Order: sequence, then structure tokens, then C-alpha cells
Amino acid sequence: MRLLVIIPAYNEEASLPATVRELRQKAPEVDFVVVNDGSGDGTESVCRKNGYPLLNLPTNLGLTGAFQTGMRFAFEQGYDGALQLDADGQHDPAFIQPMADRMEREELDLVLGSRFLTEKRPRSLRMVGNALIEWAVRLTTGKMVTDPTCGMRLYGRRVMAHMAYSPVARPEPDTLAFLIRSGAKIGEAPVSIRERQAGESYLSLGRSFRYMAQMGMNIFVLQWVMKKEKL
Repeated sequence: MRLLVIIPAYNEEASLPATVRELRQKAPEVDFVVVNDGSGDGTESVCRKNGYPLLNLPTNLGLTGAFQTGMRFAFEQGYDGALQLDADGQHDPAFIQPMADRMEREELDLVLGSRFLTEKRPRSLRMVGNALIEWAVRLTTGKMVTDPTCGMRLYGRRVMAHMAYSPVARPEPDTLAFLIRSGAKIGEAPVSIRERQAGESYLSLGRSFRYMAQMGMNIFVLQWVMKKEKL
């Protein structure tokens, strides 16, 4: 399976070298590309200095724009699958190959990383929001997804075109629900998510609540307005 790891990066000069180094150590068989999302720090310089494969955006498009840029590159270059890896070191590359193995073995369109297949969900306000999104996905699709907000997902060839070119596709739970309704065959694989290695997350507690509310509304309302696609 020819796999591309997409690393969206916005102001990640401090964490990016360690992230790429670990990726090369733990998953040397995969290709990768850094999508520099108009960073204002030295992210571009770090990439050029170290010779990282680079897609350089002249302005900040946000996670969705950076993700779609990488996904379009993966699709047009003929990759069989594409996986988003956070530049901040939260995703462990050791789980990439098991996810790819499951995709190939079961002929899946999408393999979702999950923190809660083998571990119990911790008690926190953020996890309450996660559970509510899980419930919304299950209610609207009939599918059980144990960790819908985990960003470590492996996309197969059948769904890559939608993720690359659809104006409403993004690496979020509402698009996940839409893909399931459109016939995507999904599976989950255990992963662990670590604390970011440097910098600060944009998701404060207040932003987390707004995000969870927005995702719930999108899953229940907006995706029903969107026309289902046959994958």
C-alpha cells in the first residue's frame, strides 16, 4: 500500500523536527509531505533546511485548507491512502502501519484512530462533548464510532477524491458522518494521543465547547441538506 502522511503545520518550527524524526524512525516505509499553512515563524525555513517535502501555502488557510491541499496532492500523485499526522507530536507514528494493515486486510475506505477501544474514556467536560458527538454520529448513521474527534485518520483511495475536492469536506466529525452515509466502509484501530511537544493548542475550554456544539449541529442539520455521494 502506497501511503502518504500529510503534516499540516502552522507555526510549528519548535515541534516539527522531532515529529518528522520520529515518523522516519517508526514508519520509514511511508512518504510524507509538510503543508506549511502560511506560518509566521520559521516553519518554512526548518523544512527547507532539513529537506522535508514541502507544500508551501502563501497565506494561512486553516486546518481544512492545509489538509485539502495535502489530500489533493496525495490523490493526484496516485497514493492508495493518506493519513493526517499532527505537527505538534501528539500523534504516535507507531500506529500508522497497523492502521494501514487493517485497511488492506478488510478493504476499508477509512480507518479511524481511537483512544477508547482499549482504554476507558476519562471523565472530563471535554469527554462529555466527545460522547455527545459519538451519539450524534450513531443516531444519524447507525454506526458506532468510539472516538469521533480523534484527528488521526487514514483515508483510502475511494474517499480521497471527496476529501480533496469537495468544498464542504474537512477533517472533522461532520464529514465523517457524511462519508458513512455515502457508503464509506469504516473501521477503528487503537491509538494513543500525547500532549503536544511545543507551542499551545488553539482549543481553549471555551473554544472546545463551541466546537462540540458546532459539530453536533452540523451532524444533525447541515449534513442532511447535503446531497449524498456514491463512493
